[in-house]
Amino acid sequence: MNADKKIIDTAALEAALQTFADERDWQKFHSPKNLAMALTGEVGELVELFQWCSEAESMSVATAAETARAVRDELADVLLYLVRLSSVLGVDLNEAVKHKLATNAQKYPPGDATPHR
Repeated sequence: MNADKKIIDTAALEAALQTFADERDWQKFHSPKNLAMALTGEVGELVELFQWCSEAESMSVATAAETARAVRDELADVLLYLVRLSSVLGVDLNEAVKHKLATNAQKYPPGDATPHR
């Protein structure tokens, strides 16, 4: 993996979220604690869409007419809060993702079918 290559590039999204917050004077609410709590809430809303689904049913939640839009909206909310939180904390998500992928590659070498614990 080329160390200089970006795996993810959130710069434009970070800027859009900063502008959105600035236009509403929301910066005062965007503490790491509040953003982490909001992120957790959004993950909960996403998980709720899968609650009581069988394994097979869960595979079609993103395409089923009655849940597809909600899945997309909740995934977007999770991403937006995650990017905003990383921005407020000054965390470079690209570097964090590259580091975690490298760590995982060592922890779980190719051919290791052991489930994550």
